[in-house]
Amino acid sequence: MNRVYDRLVTLLHNKFEVPADRVEPTATLGELDLDSLAVVELYVTLQEEWGIALDDSAASAELTVAEVAGAVSGQLGLPAEPVPHDGSGR
Repeated sequence: MNRVYDRLVTLLHNKFEVPADRVEPTATLGELDLDSLAVVELYVTLQEEWGIALDDSAASAELTVAEVAGAVSGQLGLPAEPVPHDGSGR
């Protein structure tokens, strides 16, 4: 289980009202209906929650959920962990 990915799914669901069943590793933030302002808000939230510095210039609606989780994991010094691919969003 990847705790960063799981937290990201929860955050997308709770804060950005994305149905959990729509969140898949390969889904882009744009496909989840996050506009550019929401993507920046997501980045700020992730930085505050994890106490990390993400590259804001890389924040884009074209990023996939797995890429965002990977960026956070990388900043935390965590090894890249596989994310679920069962389509359940979990």
